[in-house]
Amino acid sequence: MIDVTLLGTSALLPLPERAETAATLTCAGRTILFDCGEGTQTAARKAGVSLMKADLIALTHYHGDHIFGLPGLLQSLSCAGRTQTLYITGPEGLREAMRPILELAGRTAYPIELIDFPESGLRLCALDGGWPEQARLTAFGTAHRVPSQGYCFTLSRPGKFLPERAKALGVPVGLWGALQRGRSVQLGETTILPEQVLGEPRRGLKLVFSGDTAACDALIDAAAGADLLICEATYAENEQAEMAAERGHMTFAQAAGIAARAGVRALWLAHYSQMIEDPLAYLPVAQAVFSGTVCGQDGMRTTLRFDSP
Repeated sequence: MIDVTLLGTSALLPLPERAETAATLTCAGRTILFDCGEGTQTAARKAGVSLMKADLIALTHYHGDHIFGLPGLLQSLSCAGRTQTLYITGPEGLREAMRPILELAGRTAYPIELIDFPESGLRLCALDGGWPEQARLTAFGTAHRVPSQGYCFTLSRPGKFLPERAKALGVPVGLWGALQRGRSVQLGETTILPEQVLGEPRRGLKLVFSGDTAACDALIDAAAGADLLICEATYAENEQAEMAAERGHMTFAQAAGIAARAGVRALWLAHYSQMIEDPLAYLPVAQAVFSGTVCGQDGMRTTLRFDSP
């Protein structure tokens, strides 16, 4: 299962009830922090989320409302006694953008490693062995005014283990667990592959976090079939569509249109302009396009679970 918490839903300006952009994903006790706008630490504390568990901070781009919470967070983690490596990734320009951030944070008691995001995606267990082997994070380019990317987290699920097949192949019970986890095992000179003892793959879990973007095909492709899409919706009214496109953003209805075309199960809107005093007042505009739309709020959380045992 995957626990998802929306920490900040404000664009540009932090507001009393809205921190700037941030969200967390936790799986098997390991956490990814998506963006880190101003107010992220306070929002996490209110939501009961421990950022000490974060292995990776995945930045969508380097505008202030997505990174200004970083210097304070990096200092706080050090003061709280963190010792394990913290990884930070993002689109093109990562090292240049992080240089002043790291200087402001000062010396930390733990290593910070900046990593370029692999084109083929990232097997998270390569960062920390506590992540499930099936957990994978990929990035996709988005349509903003600066280099930007969204993220797609997937937790694939192998087919059910079929003991009768393992027995027929002479696999000792002690090796069954490795095969269930997708690892091959060796019996003398014979290699037993997981697919030899597993049924058809089952539906896994998928979360997509858009970051700032205008409507684009890349987001539709990345979000296809997602359990949850957290999508920017900077402007509420359809009449603001042209302005949204010029600034690399979307309206409520445009975000809902992405969700509908991608066939997602649920959509959380976020990244609201300060002009939107009450996002719920405009929710019907989005729900008319995609009924599974929800107005995201700071502290909102959900648990994504596999469909079947």
